[in-house]
Amino acid sequence: MTLDREQVLRSAAALLSRKSTATMDEVARAAGIGRATLHRHFAGRDALVKALESLGIQEFEAALDAARLDEGTSEEALRRLIAAVEPSAGLMSFLVNENQLFEGDEVDEGWNRADARVSAFFRRGQERGEFRIDLTPAWLTEALYGLVGTAAWSVQAGRVAAQDFQHMIVELLLGGARRSVEQ
Repeated sequence: MTLDREQVLRSAAALLSRKSTATMDEVARAAGIGRATLHRHFAGRDALVKALESLGIQEFEAALDAARLDEGTSEEALRRLIAAVEPSAGLMSFLVNENQLFEGDEVDEGWNRADARVSAFFRRGQERGEFRIDLTPAWLTEALYGLVGTAAWSVQAGRVAAQDFQHMIVELLLGGARRSVEQ
């Protein structure tokens, strides 16, 4: 039987997003494999988290591609982005809160690429007069990440309906980011 590495990673992300202190034993149980099998593929928690990071960056960059952020209005592009990121939102929720990924000198360049793309999207929206100019693109980027992570956690915890994921994020972000005539 071959190990479905991606499924193991998704199971780990789902568990770790709910319980960041989960042990490797708990991760193995959640993935439906033995601890020895998990350790053959991931030498320890650090290796597991780095593998999750690689998968998360890959999926977020694919979502950015699928969203076609340069097409249509900023609102349309944001709706496409949230729809594209929804399938991997649990993984993103874990990653944006995993401090070890952002400490030290070895931050994965993929985060910088993704941040630059999202910030450029918000900057274009500001230049088009669609987004407020008193909020920096960097802050809007962080707010987006926070909303995706929180919405994923809320759905996973059963606090909100999964069908509301996209609506909650888009409406809250746009309600705060949209430029009004009075400004």
